[in-house]
Amino acid sequence: MATTTDPKGGSFRLSMLLYDSRYRSATIQIVALIGFLILIGWLVSNTVQNLAELGKSVGFGFLGERAGYDINQRLLDYDSNDSHLRASLIGLLNTLLIAVLGCIAATVVGVIVGVLRLSQNWLVARIMTVYVEMFRNVPVLLWIVLSMAIMIETLPPPSAFRGEDPAASMIVSDSVALTNRGVYVPEPLFGRMDEEGAYTSWRHSLGDVHLFGDSPVRFDVSLDLVAILAILIAGLLVSGLVKHRADRIQNATGVRPRTWYWRWGVVVIPLLLLLWVLGFYLGKPELRGFNFQGGTHLRNSFIALWLALSLYTAAFIAEIVRGGILAISHGQTEAAAALGLRSRRIMSLVVLPQALRVIIPPLISQYLNLTKNSSLAIAVGYMDLTGTLMGITLNQTGRELETVLLTMLIYLLISLAISGAMNVYNNSVKLKER
Repeated sequence: MATTTDPKGGSFRLSMLLYDSRYRSATIQIVALIGFLILIGWLVSNTVQNLAELGKSVGFGFLGERAGYDINQRLLDYDSNDSHLRASLIGLLNTLLIAVLGCIAATVVGVIVGVLRLSQNWLVARIMTVYVEMFRNVPVLLWIVLSMAIMIETLPPPSAFRGEDPAASMIVSDSVALTNRGVYVPEPLFGRMDEEGAYTSWRHSLGDVHLFGDSPVRFDVSLDLVAILAILIAGLLVSGLVKHRADRIQNATGVRPRTWYWRWGVVVIPLLLLLWVLGFYLGKPELRGFNFQGGTHLRNSFIALWLALSLYTAAFIAEIVRGGILAISHGQTEAAAALGLRSRRIMSLVVLPQALRVIIPPLISQYLNLTKNSSLAIAVGYMDLTGTLMGITLNQTGRELETVLLTMLIYLLISLAISGAMNVYNNSVKLKER
């Protein structure tokens, strides 16, 4: 059928940009793009002009100035004499730490709760329903503050561990202390024992490598840790080769050889030997004076934020998992049961692998929400990116525009990285057309 909007032949006319369907969509998009760029240019020009009238110039030189404030929870060395850039880096690492640990914990809890919500046991299913409805219908900020209040009010002070008959005692073979100032856990150390059976002061028998000198992004790399990771990765690769060999034998003969002890052995035995050679031991926290010394100090703010974000996000993940499981045809379960598989094996081998194709896309959104909700850490004093760059640095330097733009850009990059990684995994598990 002929159409008047698609003329054939003839010379090009400007009116064709609007009335010819071959060019109309491109014309509209170009006009919209030009209008958007004009709007952005006007906003930038207006902002720069207003800042110039206030005597402010746009620049990021303030990042090299002395920060002058401390950060209580940190993964890298830092003191108040470091720059604002170094402080922002510490805050970024704290944000990433909460995001990674929160996503892991929320996924584990969410999958378990989502599966148990479909349990045939009435009591278990109702308890999981109460958990989901309670957590997802209360703002996450309230859960963060409540978790912090519980830890401060219910746990004993360090002074309660002192005396011949202390009111509180350490747990796990006197190696973990739960206090209202935080949780003290053993610290992994490396060294060698002297002739009297005591460990020397060598914390790292292989030493450290200092990278980037005195720059704001400097950090130390433990050669002991590098060696451990190398042995662990090598063991996992060999374990994969053992599994691959077992798969070939099974495909050829129909009988799968027992390989679990080989796969565990090539990973665990070399790792234990390396730890023995490096003199690995755990430095336990000890009460000295008014507080515990030694070990690793996990502050209340970190634990409260981690637990609240994990449990809150797990409630949403549980519903996603439940919906993904219900999306799988019941005939799959019946067919697996007819083959003699138990309910637990049916869920892990048949239902969940297929449900992942439904679960992954909305799961990405929950990971992004958890990462962005970590900015509420300022409510309990956890110094993340918002508390450092958007908090103290902004107040000290008065650089509102620069700090806001930097923070937005960093959160955008983190979110895009999470989305990209999860989309790659989603593409690996989706059905492939033949």
